[in-house]
Amino acid sequence: MFSHIMIGSNDIERSKRFYDAVLGTLGAGEPFRNQADSGHARLFYRHEGSTFCISEPINDEGATCANGGTIGFKCHSPEQVHKFHDTAVAHGGISIENPPGLRDSPMGAMHLAYVRDPDGNKLCAMYRAK
Repeated sequence: MFSHIMIGSNDIERSKRFYDAVLGTLGAGEPFRNQADSGHARLFYRHEGSTFCISEPINDEGATCANGGTIGFKCHSPEQVHKFHDTAVAHGGISIENPPGLRDSPMGAMHLAYVRDPDGNKLCAMYRAK
């Protein structure tokens, strides 16, 4: 359904350090670095057919996070959910909501962890128990 997700950053190098570490827990490698025609830096992480992008805002206004928005990352095990969370916190993210762990939902049992990145974007690491 989605081709990519792009978020803004007020400090692209800080975001690169954070996402290199966090997305590395999922197996993503170095991002493709691009400079827009406007001169703004952008990073493109590609992994398992998905693309996650980070950009300096092209309109030169400050990057802000979406209130009520969450970006979910699929994990392959409960351990990977915890590693994602712990790596995010170790690299400047903030743990939010409940501690990482198993939760029941109308969609079935899931292992979840929620963090905010250094720019305030809400991220979720999720493993759907079978």
